[in-house]
Amino acid sequence: MSIRKNSEIPSIPGNEGTTIKQHFHPHNTLNGIRFSLAEFTLEVGKKSLPHKLKSSEVYFILEGKGILHVNDELFEMAKGDSAYVSPMSKQFIENSGEVDLRFLCIIDPAWKAEYEMIL
Repeated sequence: MSIRKNSEIPSIPGNEGTTIKQHFHPHNTLNGIRFSLAEFTLEVGKKSLPHKLKSSEVYFILEGKGILHVNDELFEMAKGDSAYVSPMSKQFIENSGEVDLRFLCIIDPAWKAEYEMIL
């Protein structure tokens, strides 16, 4: 069993213009998980950098509104919405709302720097 308290997880700057709280990752979890779960915050008017991952990714919107760009498609997303992004898809998300966009990303297998390509 592993418990992570949000108030005890430091925020770090992300490679994609976001701030990140890494909740679960194989390196900080005792039960041998293969995925990673991170919380991202993106300020109003900002967007993450276009990137591709060798892993699959699920976005879950916690707060705010955004536009998820996947390959050549756009998806409007709001609180409670989720999206699955296939491995090697060109992707980024932009904050289209009036408050910080907060979302979770579940990446399987877990995020590794060498699995990500910033475009």
